[in-house]
Amino acid sequence: MFRAAVKTLSVATTTSVSRGILLSIRHYCKKTPAKLRVSEAVSGADLGAKVKVQGWVRSVRAQKANLFLHVNDGSSLLSLQVVASSELNDPLLTFGSAVEVTGTLRKSPHQNQPVELEAQQIHVVGECNPVDFPFKIKERHGLEYIRQFPHLRCRTNAFSSLLRIRSEAATAVHSYFKENGFVQIHTPVITSNDCEGAGELFQVENEEEENFFSVPAFLTVSGQLHLEVMSGAFSRVYTFGPTFRAENSQSRRHLAEFYMVEAEVSFTQSLEDLTKVMEDMFRSATEHVLAHCAEDVDLFHKHVTPGHRVSPEGRLFNLAIDILNRSSEKFAFPTDWGCDLQTEHEKYLVKHCGNIPVFVTDYPYDLKPFYARDNQDHPEHTAAAVDLLVPGVGELCGGSLREERLDLLRARLEEAGLEDTYSWYLDLRRFGSVPHGGFGLGFERYLQCILGVDNIKDVIPFPRFSHSCLL
Repeated sequence: MFRAAVKTLSVATTTSVSRGILLSIRHYCKKTPAKLRVSEAVSGADLGAKVKVQGWVRSVRAQKANLFLHVNDGSSLLSLQVVASSELNDPLLTFGSAVEVTGTLRKSPHQNQPVELEAQQIHVVGECNPVDFPFKIKERHGLEYIRQFPHLRCRTNAFSSLLRIRSEAATAVHSYFKENGFVQIHTPVITSNDCEGAGELFQVENEEEENFFSVPAFLTVSGQLHLEVMSGAFSRVYTFGPTFRAENSQSRRHLAEFYMVEAEVSFTQSLEDLTKVMEDMFRSATEHVLAHCAEDVDLFHKHVTPGHRVSPEGRLFNLAIDILNRSSEKFAFPTDWGCDLQTEHEKYLVKHCGNIPVFVTDYPYDLKPFYARDNQDHPEHTAAAVDLLVPGVGELCGGSLREERLDLLRARLEEAGLEDTYSWYLDLRRFGSVPHGGFGLGFERYLQCILGVDNIKDVIPFPRFSHSCLL
């Protein structure tokens, strides 16, 4: 009796479990809608298939029988048109709301759009009150207006285009260096160095306002000196990261936090080696952006002045000063030999040369930091330094050959009272030093250049500047 009962229970339990497994298999094998990004959907992927699209409503239009939506998920400037029965309308379905739409992807009968989504189900994931929402469905908001809403401006066409362009440009920069044999170095954000020598630094202290490290520490203004360390073991290195300047300015040209692309090349005694890398990187990145973000760039160029060409020309500093002095233009800053070039001078030189990128080389020695190589020329006495000036921006890149001669470098550090501070830098020249040089490119300025954007705060996701509010 006991054995029979156990056997009967065992068979029943096995049958029940088998049915459960079978039901699970059937449920698993049931075809579920493929989840597509909007960029995939508008390209015509999976035509005729049942798909699911998630995104935000860019427009909504209800008719008696039908409902029309445009949905965008940030993967493309183009939005996907959704066509649905008016029965699927929902009071919460408004401009800016987040939705999940399931339906069949069809070829559109309209010429202006390749495909449309025939919706069987629309689910409002996140509500958006269009009255309180600062961006309105039928208004084209300028960059100055949307700048007031740093936490929401990514919802606009203009800024989402900017962010896609920025992403592709960053990818292009990394690709260029990788393809040309550069090793990426992650240089520190916290450092004791002020390689620019301007003194506009953010100091890092603990809660007791004491030095956390054994020496005063600051947020970096450049990764150059750390790249020079690495250039003693790698012939080509670069870094791409945030840098900081404590400039008390709210102008359209200044940010407290921005991104720099910096590179160092060993075994070179020629500025032309540096300018070639600058020019090739500029061209490579720009070609990549135009190829991968054509619609986004076109959107910008409909509203701002296009102003870029990618064939830099070389010019000497002497010639630049001569051009400025012969100009009938009235400058606010002097143009004498020994005076640094200001933005107004840089823009004039670019315009004078036909609104194309221009190299200016051989700056007065006293204007450049201690690491710039002395040309030992007279009477001008110049440094082997170079700037790349571009339309609409002025200086985009700045670089120089580095002083590899120990005696000259030591003399200049002693003159500045920095020999002890940079004793480690002198060591680089003592042990296997080679002639080398490098440069830095302001990434936000690059974006300004290719897009024609006037205010640098409009090309970075979260602008940081003097007295600005932080998210």
